[in-house]
Amino acid sequence: MTASNDAPPMPERVVDPAAARTRHGDRVDFLLRMLRVGDPLADAVIAEFDELGRPARTALQRGLTEGRASVPDAPPAVDALLAHVETVPGWVSTELLEQGDRTSLAVPAHWSRLAFAGGSLTHTYSSPSMARLLVGTGRLTSTTPRRLAETGLWNAAAVLPGGLRHGAPGYVQTVQVRLLHARVRASATAHGWDTDRWGVPINQADVARTWLDFTLVPFLLLESIGYQLTDQEQSRLYHYWWYVGHLLGLDEQFFLGIEDHEQAGKLLDLLDSTSAGPDENSRALVEALFDVSVPHLVAAPGSSMNAAGWRDLLHAVVRDHHGEDIAAALGIPETPLTSILPLIAAGEAKARRYQLQVPGALQQAEEDGVAARRGLVAALTGNTAYQDHAAAS
Repeated sequence: MTASNDAPPMPERVVDPAAARTRHGDRVDFLLRMLRVGDPLADAVIAEFDELGRPARTALQRGLTEGRASVPDAPPAVDALLAHVETVPGWVSTELLEQGDRTSLAVPAHWSRLAFAGGSLTHTYSSPSMARLLVGTGRLTSTTPRRLAETGLWNAAAVLPGGLRHGAPGYVQTVQVRLLHARVRASATAHGWDTDRWGVPINQADVARTWLDFTLVPFLLLESIGYQLTDQEQSRLYHYWWYVGHLLGLDEQFFLGIEDHEQAGKLLDLLDSTSAGPDENSRALVEALFDVSVPHLVAAPGSSMNAAGWRDLLHAVVRDHHGEDIAAALGIPETPLTSILPLIAAGEAKARRYQLQVPGALQQAEEDGVAARRGLVAALTGNTAYQDHAAAS
């Protein structure tokens, strides 16, 4: 791609696009375009919220819980968003949605929490543009425990059986999260966010990164401790999350057709190969993340380690999974536990074989996962930030 005088400047967050283009070809040009795209449908709803106030929020909430037909007089932007999320693409498997994300539900609770902290969120925070936005809005460094609990609540609601049916909690909350992204985007822009340097706040590439942080990234970390998915489980995972991506407003060119880790890995490499490494904001977020996550790991069902052991294991898996350079940039110290990761992996691989081969074992693991997620939903009291933002009152 040749720059012209009329072309917008390359965002500062993009590192060596020429090298990335050698591996990914025209997909790099697609990514560069998506850095400047937010979510037009959700962004228009935020403008209506600000202009109309309570009537727009009331219409949105009723439309999400009772259906678009229940609000025939909804404002235009609200109506357009409801039409989008109510339109179920032909590639969605209703049977799969009824079952929930069984692949994620079957992961033992302690390993699921380890993968969430050491894999998903560590990867999210390693992006300097994402970290800058989160620290700048105070969304995590000041209220880390609550914000992480709210992310866990949304994830739990989204993966439970039937959670993404129209009007169900996962469906409603996913659209509410989408609208909170739009609010953050509008607020950051109004407060001087430099789009030329960083791209649009929470742009399409950022949402794609988040999508990978709930699909590929945690399961790659789990592989490092012996928990590997079958080909069928991988396919089921990605097909389920295609619909989550749709509800989040992610351009389907990012995810549609991804059915396994190999294909998802190409998207991850595209995103990571054009992004700068972690910065001081990333380090602050990861430090706060680990401080909050360790007590939850100690308390997780199936946990058998104390706080010091879990912190060492977090450090070990982060260094192993994200690589020494990323770990050093995040301030993750070396730990002697790294040397015994192969032993941990061998033990977990044996447990995983049992889960897959013994009749009823996998179903029991899924049922345990459903119970754990329902317990998480019940434990979080009060409204979340994304629920408060969309509330009619």
